[in-house]
Amino acid sequence: MIETHAHLYAEKFDEDRPEMMDRAVEAGVEKFYMPNIDHESIEPMLEVEDRFTHTIATMGVHPCSIEKHFEKQLYEVEDWLNKRKFVAVGEIGLDFYWDKSLMEEQKEALKIQIALAKKHQIPIILHCRDSFDETYEIVKEMKDDALKGVFHCFTGNAVDAQKVIDLDFFVGIGGVVTFKNGGVAEHIPDIDINRIVLETDAPYLAPTPKRGKRNEPAYLDLIAQKIADLKQISKEELVKITSTNANQLFA
Repeated sequence: MIETHAHLYAEKFDEDRPEMMDRAVEAGVEKFYMPNIDHESIEPMLEVEDRFTHTIATMGVHPCSIEKHFEKQLYEVEDWLNKRKFVAVGEIGLDFYWDKSLMEEQKEALKIQIALAKKHQIPIILHCRDSFDETYEIVKEMKDDALKGVFHCFTGNAVDAQKVIDLDFFVGIGGVVTFKNGGVAEHIPDIDINRIVLETDAPYLAPTPKRGKRNEPAYLDLIAQKIADLKQISKEELVKITSTNANQLFA
């Protein structure tokens, strides 16, 4: 399995990170992609990348980290992208769940970071909480042959998923698919399996029956099994297809 979205550098893992990583490998996770959050997460993220094999850093500023004067944050992102190779720009996007006062700043920061991804010819990892339509419109407007990516933590319906797929993007499915009233499970049968990638968003959004506890990449197995059941195929086939998808996304 390929974990396409986990914050392995989070403080919640500080006490048992090696053991947590061992559990993930034992569960069958072979590769881990780590989206950045802000300037404070860069150093711990790169330390994890140096310490653990098959952990891969990306670079970006999360929409909830966008402030009124965000330009300095994005200069730092640009500087890092120029200094070394990153596989994606992320985690970027829009989040109107907590606060709508910085909507325009978030939109501008998203556009700038999409432009950086196009410049460096790497994909984007999109966060769009309570903002799917707005995020989709910005990506559609800026889409060209150089732009690809994933709508992470997808919780929409099959129509929304098809919009994502028509942009040549992938759909990131995580623990919400296991929630009783998560709203995404019923749409999985109608979403093209060749555009689905697996993620946990660890340490957040632990799948059932671990819901409410700290999430970790080992639980990717529970997510894979749930999607396989909904698709009425074996977990092995599901893992093979989604891993191919992930490799294509980050190629």
